This record gives sequence, structure tokens and C-alpha cells, in this order.
Amino acid sequence: MKRVLLPTLCSLLFSSAVLANDLNNLAALAQGGFRDLSKDLTGALSYKAVQPAEAMGLTGFDIGIELGVTEMKNSAAWLTATGSDQNWLPVPKLHISKGLPFDINVGGFYTQIPDSNIKLWGAEASYAILAGSTISPALAVRGAYTKLSGVDQLDFSTKSIDVSVSKGFAMLTPFLGVGHVWADSNPNVVGLVTEKIKASKVFAGLNFNIAMGNIAIEADKTGDNMTYSAKLGLRF
Repeated sequence: MKRVLLPTLCSLLFSSAVLANDLNNLAALAQGGFRDLSKDLTGALSYKAVQPAEAMGLTGFDIGIELGVTEMKNSAAWLTATGSDQNWLPVPKLHISKGLPFDINVGGFYTQIPDSNIKLWGAEASYAILAGSTISPALAVRGAYTKLSGVDQLDFSTKSIDVSVSKGFAMLTPFLGVGHVWADSNPNVVGLVTEKIKASKVFAGLNFNIAMGNIAIEADKTGDNMTYSAKLGLRF
């Protein structure tokens, strides 16, 4: 996964400043094209936790700068809607999570995609059915929500639920999970109607923690869209 993830993230990070991603021409899409665009947005803009399943505890805290890049499977629809011809969409985020009592974690993120009118926020709550320890894995269920803003022609939101498992080995904690995403994509232009997207998701990643420093990577497949994410920050 690293051989694919790291080069992709680096190339997209340096190229994102020249992308033109304003979603401002949805009226040029036929209904089929709008559905294709909505599927890609579901893959790109649905919640990605990029962290293990374990409960962080009352004093636990995770804050990081994250970059995800999503493969645009329907790039022709994106080109029509934005005027930008690209196969990958970069989504940088400020991501924060906090541990609470009773093995509950809450978190959220905010982003504005570079050179774009796309702004996005998300929130999550998870419960560790198994909190995890040095000898046993953690098992958690998570519910999450994301909401698009800044795009006058589109009201877009996602809801998701997933189950994940993780197990720490010294400084390394691999994790994986499965889930489902529901998206509501509501166009504010004449000639298009709402699309409701349903997509299954699978994901796997690795968290590396030393002292308070933290690096996490994740590969996520939501529907037909692959997203590769990396997060750098603090976790304690």
C-alpha cells in the first residue's frame, strides 16, 4: 500500500494548487452524468477516520493534518461540471478526535479543497465494543456525517456506519473495517433531480505512534472509488 499511497499523495499535494475544481456548471450534465458525479463525490467526500478502533480514553486526543486523494472514476462528468480534466481529487483536512468516558470517541474535520468552491465538514462518534489492550484487539462501531458547503448549485451530504478492528504491536497499530455509506445529492439547477447513492466500503490502514507524534495511512474503497489518505499529527 505504501508504494501506491506515498507517491500519489506527494504528486497530488504539489499539483493541487493548479487545479480548477469549482463545481459551477451542473446544468451542463444530463441526469446520468449527474449520478456519475454524485458517485465520485460520495467516494471522495464521505467520512474517513484514518485511525485505529481502540478507545482513546478520557485523556486521549488525536489532532492531525490529513491529505486524501480519491480516484475519479467518472472524470468526464467532473470535466463537464468543473472544466477541470483530472483523474484524482485531493482533499486536505484538519482532523481532530477526542476520547470520552465509556469507551466513546468523538471527532470531526474541516476542509476547503484548493482552488475550489468545495468546503466540507464532518463529524463522527464511535463506541469501542472491545476497548483493546496489550493482549486483545479493539472492536468499534462508528457513525459519521459529512456536509458540503460553498457550492450554490449542489446540496450534498453523506451518512455512514462502519465496524473496525485494530491491534497494537509496540508503536504500530494496523486496522481494518467494513461499512456502508448513504449520500443525498440535491442539484439546485433546472433539469436535474436528486440522486440518492448507496455504497459499501472497506478500508485498511496502519497507525505509527512514537511519544506524542503520530503518522497514519489508510486505503479506502467506497463504491468503485479508491481513496488513499495520510495523516501527520499528535496522538496521546
